[in-house]
Amino acid sequence: MLSENIKAIRKSKGLSQQELAVKLNVVRQTISKWEQGLSVPDSDMLISISEVFEISVSTLLGENIIESEVDDLKAISAKLEVINLQLAQRKTTRKKILHWLLISLCIAIIAVFAVLLALESPYLGWNYSNPETAVLGVAFHSFEWLFIRVAPIILIGAMIGIFLTWKKE
Repeated sequence: MLSENIKAIRKSKGLSQQELAVKLNVVRQTISKWEQGLSVPDSDMLISISEVFEISVSTLLGENIIESEVDDLKAISAKLEVINLQLAQRKTTRKKILHWLLISLCIAIIAVFAVLLALESPYLGWNYSNPETAVLGVAFHSFEWLFIRVAPIILIGAMIGIFLTWKKE
């Protein structure tokens, strides 16, 4: 029972006989003899083994421990499939959000264009002798000038983005 437990726990921890021997300051053959049941460790060594394995001595001496199949190919495959599905869903969600943000950006640009067209640059007729009016007029003109030159480029880029994020099913 002890020999089987040492072997099962060593394998579940991913240790070779040599690695366990180094941790316990014994030779590899000693580990081999323990696992074959040809000899048993003394009480001090049982404590050391339990510390290396991070289990209690009673667990080490207890019933047979079934080797866990950590590297079971089916379990890993199932986990990877779930992860791939989650990543695909996340990608689809991000693509939808980006698509609707780009549509919103296009609508906002067109709305600002419409407002600017409707206003017909009213600041051109303002009296610029008043400093506050002059500053406000210059700010409005600067916004309009910059918007008219930059917005079409942004609008074209957003439309291309909408086309690229279009759901193709």
